[in-house]
Amino acid sequence: MSTTIYGIKNCDTMKKAFTWLDTQGIAYTFHDYRKSGISPDTLARWCDRLGWEALVNKRGTTWRKLDPAQQAIASAADAIALMAAHTSVIRRPVMETASGEIVAGFDPEHLAALFAREGARP
Repeated sequence: MSTTIYGIKNCDTMKKAFTWLDTQGIAYTFHDYRKSGISPDTLARWCDRLGWEALVNKRGTTWRKLDPAQQAIASAADAIALMAAHTSVIRRPVMETASGEIVAGFDPEHLAALFAREGARP
């Protein structure tokens, strides 16, 4: 399994992540969940590993446009349903590495350390 980066192609943070991965020579596949969707099983796996709080982007436009009832997330199941229905509310990017690590958000220093441990060359 190679690294998979999940997100939305035209997001500025995604563009930074793509540039960083390309500059570091790290091979990856891209999954655009706006176009291809994202399975509830994948979201559940991410929530199990990271917690739903790390995955729901409460700073974005999509979140601000939701009504208060939709924003009232009380459980991982609520978060999974919201993220499946409104993929733009998922924090970007989410990366799954060849070793099974899952990372949400773009932090070049963290990624450099992670890929160095995995033997990729940053």
